[in-house]
Amino acid sequence: MREWFHKISVKVSGLMGSPYSFVLAALIIVIWATTGPLFDFSDTWQLVINTGTTIVTFLMVFLIQNTQNRDAKAMQLKLDELIRSNRAARDDFLGLENLNDDELRALDDQFKEIQAAQTESRLMKRLRSRVQTEHERRKQGGLRHQAIKAAGSVANMFDPRSSNPKDD
Repeated sequence: MREWFHKISVKVSGLMGSPYSFVLAALIIVIWATTGPLFDFSDTWQLVINTGTTIVTFLMVFLIQNTQNRDAKAMQLKLDELIRSNRAARDDFLGLENLNDDELRALDDQFKEIQAAQTESRLMKRLRSRVQTEHERRKQGGLRHQAIKAAGSVANMFDPRSSNPKDD
């Protein structure tokens, strides 16, 4: 029974998630709406679309839930494998999906604290780097200014137009 349901749900999920299914559903709605005047917008006419959409929605809920459960389980197994293969990862994260809400909330709070500390650390490193870069830029600017000033003084020594008070 499970195998049969699995095969059906995979096929129906694939079909219902296609653009063709959307076009078909939209076409059914258009046909239903255009037949309204033909049936004088009767209660039976409205009941047809309400019943049809209710039945389809009811069945699709189970198929969608089955697909999500299967995908979530596959994702958990992949993550568990990555945790097992990484020596630095904490093994107590295996089976995390089985924790209760309070345990998950506590773990989430721990990660928020870790993330905040890392963010502060990165911001401080970036700030220190910018301060150091600015310091170096200003230092280079000062040296450049001194070099230009010194070059100008040397050039003035050889310029006959300049009057150097030491020569007088």
